[in-house]
Amino acid sequence: MKIIILGAGQVGANLAESLVAENNNDITVVDLDDSRLALLQDRFDLRTVRGHAAHPSVLKQAGAEDADLLVAVTQSDEINLVACRIASSLFNVPTRIARIRSHDFLGQEADFLLEHFGVNEVISPEQEVTDTLRRLIEHPGSLQVLDFAEGKVRLVAVRAYHGGPLVGHELQDIKRHMPSLECRIPAIYRRDRGIVPKGVTVIEPGDEVFFLARRHDIPSVMRELRRSERPVKRVMIAGGGNIGRRLAAGLEHNYEVKLIDHNKATCTLLAEQLHRTLVLQGEATDEELLEQENIQSIDVFCALTNDDEDNIMSALLAKRMGAQRVIALINRSAYVNLVQGGEIDIAISPAQATVGPLLSKIRRGDMAAVHSLRRGAAEVLEIIIHGDLKTSKVVGRHIGDVALPEGATIAAIIRNEDVVIAHHDTLIEAEDHLILFVLNKRIIPKVEKLFQVGFGFF
Repeated sequence: MKIIILGAGQVGANLAESLVAENNNDITVVDLDDSRLALLQDRFDLRTVRGHAAHPSVLKQAGAEDADLLVAVTQSDEINLVACRIASSLFNVPTRIARIRSHDFLGQEADFLLEHFGVNEVISPEQEVTDTLRRLIEHPGSLQVLDFAEGKVRLVAVRAYHGGPLVGHELQDIKRHMPSLECRIPAIYRRDRGIVPKGVTVIEPGDEVFFLARRHDIPSVMRELRRSERPVKRVMIAGGGNIGRRLAAGLEHNYEVKLIDHNKATCTLLAEQLHRTLVLQGEATDEELLEQENIQSIDVFCALTNDDEDNIMSALLAKRMGAQRVIALINRSAYVNLVQGGEIDIAISPAQATVGPLLSKIRRGDMAAVHSLRRGAAEVLEIIIHGDLKTSKVVGRHIGDVALPEGATIAAIIRNEDVVIAHHDTLIEAEDHLILFVLNKRIIPKVEKLFQVGFGFF
């Protein structure tokens, strides 16, 4: 595909990195900052164009006349919307995706944005991160939580600990231990190496275990893999920006929430907008303030400012002072890999949270969802199956008979309103949604080829 990315900030740069790794993608990045463009060009095989993202001449120079996809991810909603409008009206770019941050625009109907601004799809990194945080808080002890089939089924990553009933036992013991519970473990990461588990695979302490189950079964499975975590009651948020405000608004009716921000005007505005959240003016790295607010009784501390270093330091301080669990928002990918799994329990990258929805637009085949795992090393796909016995390599076949590439695992099937946890004798039907775990991104082209429909179908 020929893809134009408008904006070379954290989201644009991470998106470019992910798309360059895909086969046969021709990437052009547009930005006003020469240094950002030079850095990208040094690191990756792509084109860069210096100029204003919403100017027709710049879009033409970037190749909009024959582009397949335009992704506008600049810091300005207005520039992103205007760029999509021009790409649609002047250059007839088939797919236009806009990053939008403002509630005013996000609250509009999809038809309004398509008709007036030519936007096919909207992405909001802030909303993606907020949703990610809410799911992590809902499941204490999880490292990553992803929804499929509108939340009916979830993929959860947890760290297996000494003391879990199934730790030290084979995976096939899950069925014997919990006969009424349907669960599938499509992957285990042991010392950063991916393993496709079999029934005789033994879960070891320290393993990062990915399991897929119906939403209401998630707590039961987690109790088998790790020590029971106390329920989350108290949450402290550092940073009153878009993400901090949205998270507080989403949590305050079910949890005791405290929010810290250094800006007095921001605190005044937040106090008016939030109804049950205690808003505090101060620095999240102020040890005295944290002590006054009983940091030792906080179940989850979320560092969500715009400064990576502040987030890292405040999360480390909160952990040292007794917070049960700390989460830091970190933009720089190098920092994410550095701090994840140490004193900081979870490091979240906004760019990584956003890449998945975009990848679903460029994959071959009908992708309902794509989620990036382990900072881009692996993926989980929701693929819609089309065709029949003659034109498809999977329709009408049992899962055990499908020639999946090594490192790919079908974890579940969503059929109409039903969720079927996959087994080797499960039959695949047309229009099924398959939840597919891909251990290594390098095998994605093989996966796409397997699930493509033959020409006879059309």
